[in-house]
Amino acid sequence: MNASSPPPPAGRARRRSRVLGILAVAALTGGALGAPGAAAADDPAPAPEQITNGDFAAGTAPWWWTANASAAVTDGRLCTQAPAGTANPWDVIVGQNDIPLVAGETYTLTYTATSTAPLSIHTNVQQATEPYATDLSATDTVSAEATPVTHVFTAAADRDDAQVAFQIGGNDAAATFCLDDVSLRGGAEPPVYVPDTGSRVRVNQVGYLPRGPKNGTLVTDAKTPLPWTLKTAAGATAAAGTTVPGGEDATSRQNVHTFDFSDVTTTGNGYTIEADGQVSEPFSIRADLYDSLRGDSLAYFYQNRSGIAIDADLVGEEYARPAGHLGAAPNKGDTDVPCQPGVCDYRLDVRGGWYDAGDQGKYVVNGGIAVAELMDTYERTLTADGAESAELGDGALRVPEHGNAVPDILDEARWELDFMMRMQVPAGNPLAGMVHHKVHDAQWTGLPMMPHLDPQQRELHPPTTAATLNLAAAAAQCARLFAPYDAEFAARCRTAATTAWTAAKAHPDILADPADGVGGGTYEDNDVTDEFYWAAAELFTTTGDETYRQALLASPLHGDADAVFPADGGMWWGETAGLGVLTLATVPNDLTPAQLTQVRSVVTTAAGHYAGQTEDQLYGVPYAPAGQNYAWGSNSQVLNNMIVLATAADLTGDSEYRDAVLRGADYLFGRNPLNQSYVTGYGTRDSENQHHRVWAHQSDPALPHPPPGSLAGGPNLTAATSGDPEAAAKLKGCAAAMCYLDSNGSYATNEVAINWNAPLAFVASYLDDAGDGAGPAPACRVTYSSHPWNTGSTTTVTVQNTGTEAVTPWSLTWLLPGDQKIGHAWSAELVQHGRTVTAVPLSWNRTLAPGTSVDFGFNSSIAGPAADPGAVKLNGRACTSG
Repeated sequence: MNASSPPPPAGRARRRSRVLGILAVAALTGGALGAPGAAAADDPAPAPEQITNGDFAAGTAPWWWTANASAAVTDGRLCTQAPAGTANPWDVIVGQNDIPLVAGETYTLTYTATSTAPLSIHTNVQQATEPYATDLSATDTVSAEATPVTHVFTAAADRDDAQVAFQIGGNDAAATFCLDDVSLRGGAEPPVYVPDTGSRVRVNQVGYLPRGPKNGTLVTDAKTPLPWTLKTAAGATAAAGTTVPGGEDATSRQNVHTFDFSDVTTTGNGYTIEADGQVSEPFSIRADLYDSLRGDSLAYFYQNRSGIAIDADLVGEEYARPAGHLGAAPNKGDTDVPCQPGVCDYRLDVRGGWYDAGDQGKYVVNGGIAVAELMDTYERTLTADGAESAELGDGALRVPEHGNAVPDILDEARWELDFMMRMQVPAGNPLAGMVHHKVHDAQWTGLPMMPHLDPQQRELHPPTTAATLNLAAAAAQCARLFAPYDAEFAARCRTAATTAWTAAKAHPDILADPADGVGGGTYEDNDVTDEFYWAAAELFTTTGDETYRQALLASPLHGDADAVFPADGGMWWGETAGLGVLTLATVPNDLTPAQLTQVRSVVTTAAGHYAGQTEDQLYGVPYAPAGQNYAWGSNSQVLNNMIVLATAADLTGDSEYRDAVLRGADYLFGRNPLNQSYVTGYGTRDSENQHHRVWAHQSDPALPHPPPGSLAGGPNLTAATSGDPEAAAKLKGCAAAMCYLDSNGSYATNEVAINWNAPLAFVASYLDDAGDGAGPAPACRVTYSSHPWNTGSTTTVTVQNTGTEAVTPWSLTWLLPGDQKIGHAWSAELVQHGRTVTAVPLSWNRTLAPGTSVDFGFNSSIAGPAADPGAVKLNGRACTSG
């Protein structure tokens, strides 16, 4: 941000001391300053002006503009010629330096502007040098009509030399931008932000499953029960009842009542609840509410891929874009990336992967949990009754790899896994086998910014133990899931996983630098006990190696539900042991029966805590942090707790856990203190201005809103003190669940992130599989019986079509417990990859008509009867056992 106009006048920096002096006198007198002898309240003195020559009567000084523009005073206005074809707003700037600001002081910036071509400009008050921390960051629309603009903001820090910058670049056409009457005064009364929460009747704006729980919340001053009425779209009364007073909700400081209409099972659209003179947002009661959410939430990952063009045929024209960070100018690219100075003397090709969040950095510890939860979404279809894999299969999702006979969700996971393995330190170098923590721009990526236009140098940051264990865990899971589809890639994953484990054991305490936050998030983690547990769990499940069992049993986290799944928090990228517990509890492995029982009790104990929270809390959310300390990305914490609940429901069949998942969905889709659906495209009042470099319509109308299925981070109690200027201006003193802004600039409350959409994808799949709320009715039944002999057993399988349509051809998939190896088979062709077995028909039994059965069998090399495999899927859909 270099100026091309005259330097500021001498003595300008002294203005800050004048401001401090005035504030000190005002504090001592207890009021505003006025003329001597005058009452302050009657004749207040204006706050000091911080802008010099804001009416341009003295010419252009001390204003400056970037070298690619020209400016002059015309008709009493400063008119700047902005050239055509600039890529970013900051490519053309008009500004003034040496603006003094006092931390905590509230200021009013006003100006009038016109433009010969419509412009969306960025109006910033900020540091004049890197990292350009902003006190005000706003987007204004300027046209040919002169329109006064006013912004009120509070300074985040003391600054002697802040900068007012009007960023007017990023436009195809040239324009003449004219400024007048620019003023910046301190002492403004900060505006009181009152969120628009719409109706006081809060419901799930997407809807409710016919046989699931149906709860809502009413915000009211009333202390006694109130009548409520459920109306159909035609206005008929479908049900009625009275509310239950709940008192003050601690998360919102609202007085609320709750109501329950779970007895209503009649399907339909356009239902509303009327209560206390208010009408809720409309909602549906249907079994297919979440059909599209599964695909939408997973399409998020394709659209955030790095190193590949995003295809309009898959996502639509508005979301299509060229490949980012492949080294095509102006990109320096991710194909030949150096380390930060002093970190290493090699360069790596780290193309691919997913952009992490609103920025375009790529972080192994965030990618690790995200890719694991995508693989968990798929692996659940192999282990859980009622979990269907067809909707995740080849050709089902919006990815370009259709037709390769690999489930689409695994294709998506592979994009990130490939990147993570590229981040591993090559053999022959110091710390070989360790994994670089992150790669991103040397300075913060601008907003907005298309990835292919990013001109900055990318840098590798030092390896860490946490990143190394993330690769060990994710790659171990990759090895077992890809075995049936790509043996070579599975072997590569297995090698990467075991190499990473060995390296992490050799270097168990190389931690991320909490000061390494220029250009990207630090993602520091000072305790990697949980990562060691997660990695050991995945490696043990994949390999059965006793080394990893002993690492699990020796961990202080093993069997400790409170440590693994804290009742006042849950899993997140910094606490990943729970991912290992969920794998051990659900995926066939070599734990002893007693060890497996212990692990599963950790899951059900935690799920009991979270289910109780949905019953006890007035908005039904499975999240109760101590002191209502809603965390950064609190919605992902809610969803990760919902994964624990869903897993407990899969393990036990207990409706208590399933219903708690559904109440969690209610919170996310509108039954919350802000009456806000936090998922774009779902609900009447959905988030649509999330913080993102490309989905930045609010900042640049030429860019799109986020696509459907994008999750907003959600309420953040500390947002106002996080450095987020919008949160600082509006959210000071907010109640925990009210600390949210649907604004493109609010990165502390409204960012998107891969590790937030990943649990949404898992939960969306679970919700879609839930059918009408009581679980889908299987259309097949499987009987699995084994008979032992000396060194093995003979197993007979009968599969019956209990549905109404023929299945042609059929395919049966299940996981073999223990170390069974398939030998001779008859009446079907069996293929085994690791523990995954697939049976397909022979030429004479390809069709399974309704009501008919097919028998086949096999011998396996295991002494004693073969254990029942649990979930068996016919063409991707779960069968009942019996």
